[in-house]
Amino acid sequence: MPISSEQFQEKIVSIRTRLVEQGVLVSELTEGVFDSIYARDTNRAQDIIQRDDEVDQADIEIERDAVDLMTRAAHDTCPARADQIRSLLTAVKVNNELERIADATSAIAARVVALGDRESLFPKTTRVMTNSILAVLRETVKAFDETSAKRAKLVLSSEGNTLAFHEVITRDAEMRVADGRLGVDNAFDLHAIINQAVIIGDHCSNIAEQVIYEATGTIVRHTSGSGWVEQDLPGL
Repeated sequence: MPISSEQFQEKIVSIRTRLVEQGVLVSELTEGVFDSIYARDTNRAQDIIQRDDEVDQADIEIERDAVDLMTRAAHDTCPARADQIRSLLTAVKVNNELERIADATSAIAARVVALGDRESLFPKTTRVMTNSILAVLRETVKAFDETSAKRAKLVLSSEGNTLAFHEVITRDAEMRVADGRLGVDNAFDLHAIINQAVIIGDHCSNIAEQVIYEATGTIVRHTSGSGWVEQDLPGL
């Protein structure tokens, strides 16, 4: 039986609902790995590495269902609206970004395992940065769930703060290594951790761009001189 526009919409809603659940799971894993940094909880970090498989499996299933839906709609010449197509395309892209965030989370967990119970004096700003990234990730999931361009723009505006945190922590760590408060090995692991935190922030920005595209039909791109710029997409 040919798929109707209403059925097409129902399938999109189902895919989006599963993606929101995926976003919540990824947020929980990210919160867990950040906590494990300061608690030196290697068991929790190991568990997070194992749970990355859950995200990978969900990623594959959502991608498959989205492709199947698009294929079926094309085969049946379903009268899909432009906003429905944008919603489905956004879901596919957001699915990929969430999987990449989970990969970054797993990479941080591996660093926590490597740190073990080694004592280290990470700059206090490190916890501020990870708390900030977690808040951005949660806001990103909400923006997608609500298809909120307003929330998505808040996510984009946070990018400068993330990079500022990275620079401050890097400089502080260099000083701590120089005066002996932070070992070289620990400094290396810290650098790897905050780099992955920046990567998580980048993926959040990518999702925010897609949310704005879905909500408004405009494409958002970052430029070195003007910050974030919205461009209309002709025909949509």
